[in-house]
Amino acid sequence: MSQSLVDDPTEAALGPARPLGAAPEPVPGRRADAGRVLRFLVRRPGLLLSVVVLVLVVLAAFRPGLFSSRDPLKGVPTENFRGPSGAHWFGTDELGRDVFARVVHGAQLSLKATLIAVLVAFVVGGLLGLVAGFVGRWVDDVLMRFVDVLLSIPALFLSLALVTALGYGTVKVAVAVGIASVASFARVARAEVLRVRQAVFVEASRSCGARWYSVLGRHVLPNAAGPVIVLATLDFGASILAVSALSFLGYGAPPPAPEWGTLISEGRNYLANAWWLTALPGLAIAATVLATNRVARALDGEWSRQR
Repeated sequence: MSQSLVDDPTEAALGPARPLGAAPEPVPGRRADAGRVLRFLVRRPGLLLSVVVLVLVVLAAFRPGLFSSRDPLKGVPTENFRGPSGAHWFGTDELGRDVFARVVHGAQLSLKATLIAVLVAFVVGGLLGLVAGFVGRWVDDVLMRFVDVLLSIPALFLSLALVTALGYGTVKVAVAVGIASVASFARVARAEVLRVRQAVFVEASRSCGARWYSVLGRHVLPNAAGPVIVLATLDFGASILAVSALSFLGYGAPPPAPEWGTLISEGRNYLANAWWLTALPGLAIAATVLATNRVARALDGEWSRQR
């Protein structure tokens, strides 16, 4: 025969050549992940609303000028006790200060204290649980007995005792709230470390002669951190309530600092004729806590099942 019917071996190995100028095949990546996240949020309107609320709170904490141009510390005595209106969305207080501006600027103080509290609990509790679960033996017994003592004391009472010893102020309140939450982080971190330490891939790494710090950094920490991070998200809402409670009792930043708990404490004396002084800052706290808990619940179970 004048023409061979045998295929080109190069073409058989690599497949037919792509025509010049043809578009490359789409590769799944960040765009696909973004689409999955968007569909996940659209199917859950409550979660989407919670994310919007948290974004607004974070923006108010870092850029309060985006929401209000009024001075939260400057009042107009002739405009005191004005109800909520278009001019003053949350009304005014006894000194004529705009309550909405005070709530917006107070988000910075309250969120700062909450972040410090969660960071203290996450770092200290995570380290205690990590050491107890990874080392074991008598170290585990000693650390867990200390954690049991912390768990036996109600968190608010422990926070009150600590902030009384440390002194007043936003940072000291945050540290007290964070130390009161250490026990729960230590328990969760220890349980996850114990679970991961007994996994097959950890035993295989040890049998291959890997150092303990290599096993800890490459295998135990990455696989045990997920539930602890979810707990930090859940604890964020509880820390907002604890920080606001201590500010309400007068342990936070001194007046006229517009902390959320301080705003409610200042307005309780005027409930009869100015309900908005306590109701609207309290509504802001409740909305933030509920939104945080909803997002944490989605991260804990719904997103993992969706994936």
